[in-house]
Amino acid sequence: MKNNPPPSIPRVIVIVPAFNEENAVGNVIRDIPTALVQEIVVVNNNSRDQTTQVATAAGATVLQEPRQGYGFACLAGIAYVRRMPSPPDIIIFLDADYSDYPDEIPRLLDPILTGGYDLVIGSRALGNRQRGSMTPQQVFGNWLATTLLRWMYGVRYTDLGPFRAIRFSTLLALDMRDQTYGWTVEMQLKAAKLGFKTTEVPVSYRQRIGFSKIS
Repeated sequence: MKNNPPPSIPRVIVIVPAFNEENAVGNVIRDIPTALVQEIVVVNNNSRDQTTQVATAAGATVLQEPRQGYGFACLAGIAYVRRMPSPPDIIIFLDADYSDYPDEIPRLLDPILTGGYDLVIGSRALGNRQRGSMTPQQVFGNWLATTLLRWMYGVRYTDLGPFRAIRFSTLLALDMRDQTYGWTVEMQLKAAKLGFKTTEVPVSYRQRIGFSKIS
């Protein structure tokens, strides 16, 4: 799915890492507000189901990343975007399990477009989180990680969730390296250390379709 926005409209690319999400990824692609997005890029991360076929049928560009790991998938998406003849202005990262609400993408774009922010985190802690959408272990782990970031680095976040928007120039400056699930921590920590303007916005969160790939 590729759109060519007028020059005055920012170019937005959505990157969706996906591992065995044949039952969810089509819903994710369907709900993305395509009027705001130039291209939807699904990175199939060594799935054993029909994720590629479903995402392709829904209109996404599908990349293959056989190396298992969330960070590997994100890095593959970035590498693809870097090869574009006209680089985008903003990258959205969004999970493929339909736990986030893709139609809330405008919430993440607004602080960048109107407030001059470089990185916007969709915070489930600040938003409307459906009962049972996160296990007690996930809630505690998220709280512990954000607390440690505050104590050790003076960085204040309420969430390390994957739903986020970032200027493409900022993303390149962060020189992301993590290949697994430390990806979001690395991004937020580096952004703070390098002095980029960062904020959080409340986002909704629901029970995912299928089984969680992490504990």
